[in-house]
Amino acid sequence: MHIELDSASAVDGRHLRAVAFNQVRLLYAGFHLEQAGVGPGSRALVVGSVRGDLARGLADLGLAVTAVDPSPAATKLAQERDPSGRVRYRTHAPDALDGGPFDVVYCADTFEVVDDVGAVVKSVAGVLRPDGLLLFDTVNRTVPSMLIYLVAFQRLPMTRIMPPGRYAAARLRPPRELVEILGTHGLRTLDVRGFKPRTISGLVSAVRQRRAGRITDDEVAGLTDFVLEKPGGIPVVTYLGAARLAG
Repeated sequence: MHIELDSASAVDGRHLRAVAFNQVRLLYAGFHLEQAGVGPGSRALVVGSVRGDLARGLADLGLAVTAVDPSPAATKLAQERDPSGRVRYRTHAPDALDGGPFDVVYCADTFEVVDDVGAVVKSVAGVLRPDGLLLFDTVNRTVPSMLIYLVAFQRLPMTRIMPPGRYAAARLRPPRELVEILGTHGLRTLDVRGFKPRTISGLVSAVRQRRAGRITDDEVAGLTDFVLEKPGGIPVVTYLGAARLAG
């Protein structure tokens, strides 16, 4: 697939992140779903579904999954990749969610691209059942993260996979800042955990090869090989989190 860069509604490098992150997302989600007693038949909402990899992974665990994305192009791509109809895909803004109550909501490719993350968190809280589980991943605001997301992914010709302005420093939020926002809307943070590519060279190689069309989307994951960091550390670039809504 050609990577479109200069349209706000295009399917661009977000879907590469979705592929690269999917294994570690599902690993993290599986642990917290088990801890929260969220099992087969439970209702799940994926916000920021892109091409639907995470949504299909959760459906494989037996969850009844709805997946939303603000991009019609992404919704169409997800539907084309999953003709089974087991996941319900919709185009929907993240700050005006409906269809609850859900047992679990996973916000992917969302918190780091919206100006008003509080509005999104409020919307999520509104569709979660009492004591429901929120899972998310996002980007910290550090010098390394800004070099990667603001410079490499948006400006450098060899590694550019995002349209200008997709990420901004103000939208990259440190864990402490996000935990405070979650708490304002009745969500108690259970865990924050960094994750990273096994090697930086692998990440750079994957981006450059995909940018040049030498590998497919599905080959990106094997080259990047994202892994969870140990608990208690400070995430350098990307991090995952889990929170529960007050019962």
